[in-house]
Amino acid sequence: MNANIVDQTRQTAALYFDGVKDEKPYALWKAFDKDLARDLSLFITGQMYSREKIPHRIRQLVTIAALTVLVRPEELKLHLHAALNVGCTPEEIAEAIFQTFVYGGMPATNTALKMLQAVLQERGAWPLSAPAAPSGATAGD
Repeated sequence: MNANIVDQTRQTAALYFDGVKDEKPYALWKAFDKDLARDLSLFITGQMYSREKIPHRIRQLVTIAALTVLVRPEELKLHLHAALNVGCTPEEIAEAIFQTFVYGGMPATNTALKMLQAVLQERGAWPLSAPAAPSGATAGD
């Protein structure tokens, strides 16, 4: 096994998932098949997530958008933590989620926003300071 890929896997997993309290997919996979778990982790985290073709921040926003449209809240929660860990702001994440309503519908967007709110609450970063409302907007908008 290539020691470099093992190191990349460890470094990327630490970057993305340190501080995540929920069970991480690797632990779940490992409970069923230790060898397959290693292979999946080495590929997904060590080869895919660690690629430098796009920055980690962009990679996580893309991941959040895909998981939002697919309505995968448990996996989304993990990647919301990862996005915050790599430097995405809550506002950037919310904007990526709002962008998806055109493709996934408002129920999927609302589910994702609820997950973002829960993650921010867990991290002590909720409530967000509210931006000023655009002129002409009302409180019920």
